[in-house]
Amino acid sequence: MFVKQISVFLENKPGKLFQVTQVLKEHNIDISAISVADTTEFGIARMIVDKPDLAEDVIKAAKFPVSTTDVLAVEVPDTPGGLNDALKVLFDASISVEYLYSFIKRNGDKALILFRVENPTKAVEVLQSAGIKLYSNEEINSL
Repeated sequence: MFVKQISVFLENKPGKLFQVTQVLKEHNIDISAISVADTTEFGIARMIVDKPDLAEDVIKAAKFPVSTTDVLAVEVPDTPGGLNDALKVLFDASISVEYLYSFIKRNGDKALILFRVENPTKAVEVLQSAGIKLYSNEEINSL
């Protein structure tokens, strides 16, 4: 149960993120989640979109370095400790979290968090065994 993430490498200059989102807008591609991390020289925009294959193609055509990665879309209660409970399941299984960020969209009273982990297959197994719901691209697009 993986979700395809688009990662775009951007020079840390005014307008670069705008140019990428403009390309997505022109192709009617909806962003469900976005995270931007930067250094003094460059940044990485990580996004979940409704048409990941098209997004990759049009971003590449716009001359931006782009790649895709599988991440986990994890549902957690939107209450104090909701995220902590999911992290505990991964900690108990000795699975390291490389990074995470949240969705713009929500499912009722649940928060949706994107996880990039060191062992995605094992993470899926332990999270589902703990009764934690994982979402597919199709489920996210239907919210």
